[in-house]
Amino acid sequence: MKFLINATRILFLVVFVWLMLKGRMVVWLGIFGISLILALLFGRIFCGWICPMNTLMIPTEWLSKKLKLQSEDTPKWLESGFLSWTLLIVLVLTMSVIKRIFSFEIPILVYILFLSIFVTLRYKPEVFHNKICPFGALQSLTGRFALLSEKVTSDKCIGCKLCETVCPSKAVIVSEQDKVARIDPKMCHQCFSCYLICPKDAISYRRKER
Repeated sequence: MKFLINATRILFLVVFVWLMLKGRMVVWLGIFGISLILALLFGRIFCGWICPMNTLMIPTEWLSKKLKLQSEDTPKWLESGFLSWTLLIVLVLTMSVIKRIFSFEIPILVYILFLSIFVTLRYKPEVFHNKICPFGALQSLTGRFALLSEKVTSDKCIGCKLCETVCPSKAVIVSEQDKVARIDPKMCHQCFSCYLICPKDAISYRRKER
């Protein structure tokens, strides 16, 4: 499973770079648009399997930990999550100015790609995923209604918090009251990191309970 996930991520990263070099980013935006609809059925698979930002943030986080650069805190000015909704507008305006002055255009996704790397060098991935990324904010709108998503079987969960530790988007929270993990489909990237690490096989990808 882990090999399949990583291979899929690398494949889509190659596709992203190829489309960028060919000047066909509209195709990538089409893939994103389709993923928004698919999120109603399968959850935020774009974020966990397809997004080039997430793919590059994984080795960036590893490097950050090795160099002891990562902070445990989230900047207070990012707490509201307001930036994710304004960033897209700011970048569109910036692109328009650059194109008008210098007569060339850099795809907006490239700006966000570099931003994701720089942010992850300093902060945990959840900071970019939950507080900054405008595409993640859009995915959360449809992902919350996912028909299929990663779920926890409560009577199997031992509250070890391993799933909570590996989750890149802080979608998994172990309750202090009953010591059982719960996964928020709105935040979950369906990356299967929690599934792979669970020692009791308490997590599975299944239909939403009614």
